[in-house]
This record gives sequence, structure tokens and C-alpha cells, in this order.
Amino acid sequence: MTALVLTELDGAEAADASLRAITLARSLGEVSAVVFAAAAPQIPGVTDVYLIEPESLDGYAPLAWARVLAGLAGETGATAVLAAGTDRGNEVLAHLGAITGLPMAANCTAVLAEDDGTHRLVRQRWAGLLLEDAILQAPLALLTVATDAISVDVTAETSASVHVRQPELAEGDLLVRAAESAAGSGGESLATARVVVGGGRGVGGPDGFAPLEELAGLLGGVVGVSRVVTSEGWRPHRQQVGQTGTKITPELYLACGISGAIQHIAGCAGARHIIAINTDPGAPILSRADYAVIGDLHQVIPALVTALRAR
Repeated sequence: MTALVLTELDGAEAADASLRAITLARSLGEVSAVVFAAAAPQIPGVTDVYLIEPESLDGYAPLAWARVLAGLAGETGATAVLAAGTDRGNEVLAHLGAITGLPMAANCTAVLAEDDGTHRLVRQRWAGLLLEDAILQAPLALLTVATDAISVDVTAETSASVHVRQPELAEGDLLVRAAESAAGSGGESLATARVVVGGGRGVGGPDGFAPLEELAGLLGGVVGVSRVVTSEGWRPHRQQVGQTGTKITPELYLACGISGAIQHIAGCAGARHIIAINTDPGAPILSRADYAVIGDLHQVIPALVTALRAR
């Protein structure tokens, strides 16, 4: 059996969320990575890499990406196509389901191929509060992988072969296309960042995020926010952590002035370590934190920045 995995990049390397998808895919057999880039990175855990060069497909075009995956699935005889449960992974696999007329199962945490061609799945529902056992009946399994439930467990394959493709696409496949601006191309994405500095209502307003941005830069991370911050218009929705935002899986989540509503906890529960800074000793997020600082973030964050710069 062969599984194709849409592999997103973080800079020049495979994104951590995609490595988690590859880890799950290996339970189905041999894994081939599909990468939309100018050059093929080293991707552990795969036997083949299909490199889709950007000359004919520059930028992110979800329908075109799905069309390429459909063609590769037929060419390779794949029995499954997987992607990380990120915004792009879910969007592209949904398009692939529409193209092929097949169902797509999202947020999977386990998959087992049965002898009768079906796939037995475990997947998250209700933002991970419920695990569902399901059976997927389809000639080609389309799955996205819950990024907060799979640990990366892949090693490099020295024999991985790179296959370069320049797909032929219809004009309609490219009607929707997004290109990263120079301002947005630097740094990690919220879904793949190893450090996230979160800000909530306690930040006080748009100007209050400057120290958090500085701290995130020193730690090599990115800024995330709670829902109330986006509702107030202080920061864009793409930075929201939570059930209706992005689910994160960093090594460290530093939550500043965030009370910790259940919807927010659903988005940050996958963090390996949580540190909370809050003036309220009864804030719900403190019960989820590994460490807590009871204090004013406007005093704590500048002191932390000063200490980090001194080192």
C-alpha cells in the first residue's frame, strides 16, 4: 500500500505538522511526500518525494493542489492521501474530496487499513473533547491528521527518490491563488511554531502587543491571541488560538493576560509546556499551566525581555 502526504514547508524544511501526518501515514505502508516548492527538502520517513515545481503553479492555489494530488493518486495507485489538519491541509483535502466524489475524514489520530479495503479510524470531534471511532468506505482514503495528537516518529530514508512534476492545469484551477507577501513570508506560522507568545484581553489594546512581539522575536517564536482580541479588532483572525482559530502544538506556550476559556484551551492543549502570566489567581488557564506567574504582564514581560537581552 502507498500513501501520499501533502507536505507543507516551514522555511526550507518540512513543517512539524506534516511530519506528524507522515508518522501516521507510515502505519498504512510506504509513504510518498508531495511538495509544492522550487527544491526538494530532506523529508524523513518517506520513500519518494514528488516535487511540484512552481513555474506553472506559483503561490498557493488549493484547487490546483488538489488536482495535482488527484493525478498523483491515480498515477501511483495510492490507497490514501493525507495532510496535516492545518488550514491548508483541510482546504486542499476538501477540494480533493469534491474532485473525486469521495468522503474526507478530518482530525484523525489513528488509522488502520482493513483487508476488505475499508479504513478504521479514530478522529477528534468537538475540538478534541470527544474521540470518534469510524469506518471509512472509499477506494481512496482522504484524511487530515490532528496536529496535537501525534508525536513525530520518523527517521530519514537514504533511498528516497525525487520525482519532478510540472502539472498541466486548466485555467479554472488557478482562479483562486494566494501569494505570500514579503512582509508575511518571514518567520514561522502559528500552526507550526515551536514557541508561541499569546496575548489576551489583559494586554489592554493594540499597542500592548509590542512587548509580546519583542519577546516572541527573542524566543524565535510567534504571537498568538485569544478570541476576544480578534473580536475587538486588535489583531487579525489568523493569529487566533482556539476552537475557532488555530490549534497549536508548540514546545512552549506563554499565555499573557488570557483567562483560558474552554474554547481557547481546546486550541492550546497540544502545547508541551504552558506558562501563564495573569493577575487573577483564579483564572482557568492556571489549572492547565505548568508554571504560573501571578502578576501584571506589563511589568513581567519587560523584565523578561531585559533578562533575555542581558544573556
